[in-house]
Amino acid sequence: MRLSSSVAIAALILAAPIAASTESAEHDEVLTGPAPRWVEPSEPLPVPADASGLLFTRVQDTLVHLEDEGQQTYVGQRIKILHPQALQAGNLALTWNPAAGAPTVHALRIYRDGTAIDLLESSKFEVLRREDQLEMAMLDGLLTATLRVPDLRVGDELELVFTVPSHDPTFGSDSFGFLALADTPAPGRFRLGVSWDEGQKPNFRVTPDFAEIAKNGANSLEIHADNPGILNPPKDAPPRYGWQRVVEYSDFTDWPDVSRRTATLFVTASRLQADSAVKEEAARIAAAHETQLGRAQAALELVQEQIRYVYVGLNGGNLTPATADQTWQRRYGDCKGKTALLLALLAELGIDAEPVLASNQGIDDGFDQRLPSPGLFDHVLVRARIDGKRYWMDGTLPKVARAGIEPLMPYRWVLPIDARGAELERLSWRPASLPLEMSLYEIDARAGFDVPARIAQTTVRRGIEGLAQYVQFSALTKDQLENIFTSQMTGGSTWDAVESVTYRYDPATQASILTLSGTGPVDWDDDGDGKRSLALPGGGFSPPARRQRAKDQNQEAPFYNEPGYDCHVTTVLLPSDTDPADWSYNSRFDDMMYGRMYYRAFERRDGSIRMIRGSRVEQREVDAATAARDNARLADFDNSMAWVRYRPGTESSIELLQPEEVPTVSEFDVTGSAKACLPNYLR
Repeated sequence: MRLSSSVAIAALILAAPIAASTESAEHDEVLTGPAPRWVEPSEPLPVPADASGLLFTRVQDTLVHLEDEGQQTYVGQRIKILHPQALQAGNLALTWNPAAGAPTVHALRIYRDGTAIDLLESSKFEVLRREDQLEMAMLDGLLTATLRVPDLRVGDELELVFTVPSHDPTFGSDSFGFLALADTPAPGRFRLGVSWDEGQKPNFRVTPDFAEIAKNGANSLEIHADNPGILNPPKDAPPRYGWQRVVEYSDFTDWPDVSRRTATLFVTASRLQADSAVKEEAARIAAAHETQLGRAQAALELVQEQIRYVYVGLNGGNLTPATADQTWQRRYGDCKGKTALLLALLAELGIDAEPVLASNQGIDDGFDQRLPSPGLFDHVLVRARIDGKRYWMDGTLPKVARAGIEPLMPYRWVLPIDARGAELERLSWRPASLPLEMSLYEIDARAGFDVPARIAQTTVRRGIEGLAQYVQFSALTKDQLENIFTSQMTGGSTWDAVESVTYRYDPATQASILTLSGTGPVDWDDDGDGKRSLALPGGGFSPPARRQRAKDQNQEAPFYNEPGYDCHVTTVLLPSDTDPADWSYNSRFDDMMYGRMYYRAFERRDGSIRMIRGSRVEQREVDAATAARDNARLADFDNSMAWVRYRPGTESSIELLQPEEVPTVSEFDVTGSAKACLPNYLR
């Protein structure tokens, strides 16, 4: 969706992203001229004699001005080059939307030995007229101007001062965005500021680290910082703790205000013309399916399969969706256009549905602490109410991504789009019910220790990774798929020959399933006196990292676990000429460390040894006290490999230690409940 926010980062700024506009005039060149009337540049900070590092920032002004026509971003920067690697700062680039206005460069100079060299007299920006993200199916209409500063040397000072206008007609004169200072800026003088014309004052929110140095003027808010220190977020803390040194501004009063204003866009975009071909498609779906869920699924598949994804940010399309009829006629669209089309189809089918704003970047932790702003979101999808349940539907995903009770992406916060206005909504989290990653090995060693074994290996991926695998593999013929794996895997440490490759995707459990079978060597260890041992693939755990922070960091912040669930199943069919009673295995365990469950179980039965190993995040956040207790237990963590051992003449009673039954690979249903991957009390 690429919803726009005006973002200025107080670091080495060489580009400025600009929102789209519907103005007819286009500006496709870089202008030169004086700085805007509302700017009073900062005085450069003297370079200390002992300056070190890549560069010294004599001054870095990043100022946004809000006015009726939109906003302008001014960047005034002068840096001292201290290291050869900093010469890359001479590769300049300005990016803008030509419909919003042209950038104006106010100064471009080199200062050397007390002399100012005006580069604008001898150099010119080259405008690149191309869609630089076309390969990612994105049409944004932006232009980029580049200039490689000639004869830039270590010891020079490089000054670049420019202003770029931006205006998105979707919300008129309403503005939103943020300014930020990097956690580890170069030494020097930094200034962030927002100013406004009369009647354009926005709401503000500054992070606590800026609260004491924020200065309010009559029509401005500014942050001044000389040689700001390094400010690291607490190590391993949840993502929201990384929101530091930020000034937010927004004209929206609350989240229902954002919801209402955005709802108008989708109500208009999803309204069909009287003779719309989309109505015919809806009638066809209604005739072919009896249930509401079946009709909704058919509508979703139509949008997923027949409308290719192309992001369209031209002529105000960054925030405004194309209409359903336009998207159907073009047969392409971005998340906004696909959502409008899906809403139109569902409305024709009598299914209640709403668009929902979300963030696909995984940055939505802490959205409830942000100012209301559409710029926080980059995606929109549909939520429908069918038979008393809510179903999530994403038209941008492959057709195997069906309507589901939960969204495929692990969203924390979403904003329903409602004409009455809706509050920001928190989505509940619980541990994954099915493994996101699985590997299953069957090693048929019945022919003996010294004979290559029959091997079957199955991998399962779910979630976005599984969908990406589906997109890749479903486009291949069976012969192409087999050729890729047989040529790559044959002759490796695992395979003598790959004889069969099969692939399928199970939409019901979102499982991408790849199975290879063939023959290969078994790496038996010869322990002498006829004894053998084997480390089973997928059987060992690496110990988790200690959860500890530097003294200057927030010691009370919780520790974050990226949600995950993996399961590994290995079965060894034992050599036929051995007595199963002479076989044993090493430690079984289940343990919770830092909010993650670690589980491994074995069983010897029916001429085989079975092993299953599972690990699942049970707590997304772990408090500091729990982390400290687990730190004290970490030395005892069992990170042993999973060993099976053959000791002829030494009968074992290991079954007495194993209360759970462990399935063989052939008994394990990769699309089933996978309960065996966890201990009994979590099943």
